[in-house]
Amino acid sequence: MGTHFLVKNVKEPIDWTVEVPGSKSMTNRALLMAALSEGTVELSGVLFSDDSRHFLSCLTALGFSVECDEEKKRVAVCGCGGKIPQKEAAINVGSAGTAARFLTALLGFSDGVYTIDASEQMKRRPMRELFSLLAAAGAEITCLEEEGHLPVRVCGAGGGVAAGKPPEFSLDISKSTQFLSALLLIAPALRQGFAVRITSGKKDGSYIRITRDMMKAFGVSVSFDGECYRVAPGAVYRRARYVVEPDMSAACYFYGAAAITGGTALVRRVHPDNTQGDLKFLGVLEQMGCTVRDTAEGIVVSGPAEGRLRGIALDMNDFSDQALTLAALAPFADGPVQICNIEHIRGQECDRIHAIVTELSRAGITVREEPDGVTIYPGWPQPCVIETYGDHRVAMAFSLLGLRAEGIVISDPGCCAKTFENYFELLDALTGCHADCAEE
Repeated sequence: MGTHFLVKNVKEPIDWTVEVPGSKSMTNRALLMAALSEGTVELSGVLFSDDSRHFLSCLTALGFSVECDEEKKRVAVCGCGGKIPQKEAAINVGSAGTAARFLTALLGFSDGVYTIDASEQMKRRPMRELFSLLAAAGAEITCLEEEGHLPVRVCGAGGGVAAGKPPEFSLDISKSTQFLSALLLIAPALRQGFAVRITSGKKDGSYIRITRDMMKAFGVSVSFDGECYRVAPGAVYRRARYVVEPDMSAACYFYGAAAITGGTALVRRVHPDNTQGDLKFLGVLEQMGCTVRDTAEGIVVSGPAEGRLRGIALDMNDFSDQALTLAALAPFADGPVQICNIEHIRGQECDRIHAIVTELSRAGITVREEPDGVTIYPGWPQPCVIETYGDHRVAMAFSLLGLRAEGIVISDPGCCAKTFENYFELLDALTGCHADCAEE
């Protein structure tokens, strides 16, 4: 994969059947729970990508026994019952937000000393709220570069708390729900149980529900009373096998392609019982004029004739990864598309609101930026090079523009290695194009 990818404009409605990788979010949650389980856990449907490989390498550096079979998408992890084998180690989480937040929480309550490094991109992402909670619990957190950000040196709190009443922590999750998921997931490392009281206006979310559902599947229940999450004492993960769902976020790009071309896309093994929040995007496509139906092979989305989508206004806080996808569909709608309550995506792999505004404007589309969202007006994208900011979701989402409009080039397509290594190779095969991947 070179530095640029020219997306082929398709002349007819698409008719695609695809298979997407396993969910990144579920893969990394499953890896952590397997490592903290009693005994060996075999995971199947595992995503192998930059993020998950960093998570796997971190587990190995921490002393866990891990066996991988990438061809069969399987990983076997020998769990250590909530303990970390290595008491001193240096790990690098790359650009993986899940690895950064989950492993920092685990090491913060350990009885060891660790250094956590990261990519330049991950070093810019927020960590302060998690660091503050761990420091209050007794961990020593030393920021090695910028305060409130990775890299850090962590001297664990030694199991976290004294015997007696389970502790109660306070946490703001307005910038990232991964802070809460991290604390919940490491429950077996704090056998006496705990409570987490949420101090922000946002108190729940789709990724938190994924965490709770997966923990329940591994034998640990989390209660929630609207303000406080609680894990009872004696939490232990026990599970021999676990199957990771296909990545709903990835599936949505192909469903989006059907929407704007008036075609049809079937994604194998994606069904209405998929537990990921991005399943809600299918309801958005229905509101915009698409039809959605489940089949034995997977969900099929068919777009309206000639991709004539309806304008829409909606709150995407609970499935904000698809804000970029909707932004790429918006120019082809018959009216404005307004997306709100997504301010937190400014602190993800890049400032995604800024990316939406800048890149659609570059393509000649009128966009109004709001503090917590955008309004996008109908228009026809003009030829341009889309800057991706090293963000896999910017690259994949804005590739959809090129299916309808000529001359859309995606810079740095290789950034998709974070979650979907062969996305552009697959798009190349589906469109039958010969990408211009020449080096600058």
